[in-house]
Amino acid sequence: MRNVERVTSVRAQLLDIFMDMEVDAHETRRRHSARRHLRARRGIEVHREIQSLTRQIAELTDPREGSLH
Repeated sequence: MRNVERVTSVRAQLLDIFMDMEVDAHETRRRHSARRHLRARRGIEVHREIQSLTRQIAELTDPREGSLH
């Protein structure tokens, strides 16, 4: 009977360890996902800023003379 209790205790401990590992892995995946989304969003913002600046510069440049107004 004592061995059964030990086996049950070891099983419970292993399950706890496994669950902790899964929680840690999930948190790591969540943090990486958040970083990827942030980088993607910032990349889109930078792209739009470049497009806007390009348009603003084009508006300042006189296409006939190639100089600024």
